Amino acid sequence: MRPRRAPARLLPASLLAVCIAGCAGLPPKPTPVKLSTDAPLSDLASDARAWPAPDWWKHYQDPDLDQLIDMGMVSSPTLATAHARFDTARQSVRIAGAAAGAHLDATGDASRQRLSDNGLFPPQLLGFHWYNQYDLGVQASYTFDWWGKQKDSVEAAMDEAHAAQADRSAAALLLESSIADTYFGWQADQSRLALAREHEATVIRERSITTARIRAELDSADDAQRADLSVAAAREQIAALEGSARLRIVALAALVGRSPAELPAMTAKPLPAIGNGLPDDVKIDLIARRADLTASRWRVEAAEKNRESARAEFYPDISINALIGVQSIDVGTLLRYSSRVPAATAAIHLPIFDGGRLQARYGATQAALDVAVAGYQDTLVSAAREVATQATSRAQIAAQRTQRLIEVDAAQRLTQSAAARVRQGVTDSRAELTATESWIQQRDALLQLDAAALSSDIGLQRALGGGYERITAP
Repeated sequence: MRPRRAPARLLPASLLAVCIAGCAGLPPKPTPVKLSTDAPLSDLASDARAWPAPDWWKHYQDPDLDQLIDMGMVSSPTLATAHARFDTARQSVRIAGAAAGAHLDATGDASRQRLSDNGLFPPQLLGFHWYNQYDLGVQASYTFDWWGKQKDSVEAAMDEAHAAQADRSAAALLLESSIADTYFGWQADQSRLALAREHEATVIRERSITTARIRAELDSADDAQRADLSVAAAREQIAALEGSARLRIVALAALVGRSPAELPAMTAKPLPAIGNGLPDDVKIDLIARRADLTASRWRVEAAEKNRESARAEFYPDISINALIGVQSIDVGTLLRYSSRVPAATAAIHLPIFDGGRLQARYGATQAALDVAVAGYQDTLVSAAREVATQATSRAQIAAQRTQRLIEVDAAQRLTQSAAARVRQGVTDSRAELTATESWIQQRDALLQLDAAALSSDIGLQRALGGGYERITAP
């Protein structure tokens, strides 16, 4: 009898050989991805300036701006889209988690069937043509995740959810900065409008003097045309600034997701002063402070987990199933002990010949990982470039503003000097009006520089992450 037991002893060895054959195409263990840990910012000076706070816009101390941003956080369609994407990612985590672990299903079935006259069991033999069948059972199944395939799938879905959460923060920051930039653009238009109307009043006074001199035959008729040209140019500038202000109102309404009539009342006020400089650790901490960089890092993590899950597909799947049920042709005896039909099975699924499907899937996940790494590097370089651009722009504007202040001061002194000569009767008021026009133009140029500096400061807040900081590292 012993020779008959030899095949049974050979069964485990045969099974092992089949498993080895099935894993023959297993890709080698890949090298973990190493990402850059600091931003490429080598030539920017810092002055230990603090990083932006989560409510960074409040340091401008403008209640109207605070109200607009609060409104945008509630009703902006852009932010609603980001919320929806995050919710979708969270549901993906639940789906991936539900696919792993144990499963328990309850089934119940009742059927009525006729026996064929030409079947295996003729009705004449059994004594009936129709019969009832009742089934009731509970089935449990469990797949062993020895190779980490299910675990990697769940972790990949979680990483994607983290990336979507970071994307939501990035969308909120973009919305906040866009509202602030548009709002202060409107404020700059209001200040420039006041100067433009002052300029209009000045050239109108000049035209009245020119008209009087033409009547007195002291000037030629051509001077009247030049005066009319100056008035028309001043009024054209007013119309352009009024149109710009209206367009900014429309843009603000679109940003906050409301109609222009629903926007809060805004009052014209001077532009706020801004500071200069960068945080002293911007080269290192930028990666943790930028939501888009964090999202890119999470996507790299998710791509790595997907690659590991695809690699685990080359290993065999082992699952067990158990059924506890009852079966009877009579509903009255269905729940009797003698109606039980228990069953237990164990199964192994081993991919051997799949036409290259597993290799193709693994290659696709590797390509997706390469795309994620390239996307991270591109985002990192873009972030560094954005910070450098905004910081350089602010420094350039600050240098221009220093010189512009000198010009404004000189134009003001010339205006005061011309006014003094008019009071002394040395000359007529045309010299004072001409000097006043120059002074208004210098003030308008200074105001444009201040608006550009403020816009650059808002851009720098956005480039530095706007108060976002990743707490949990991937």
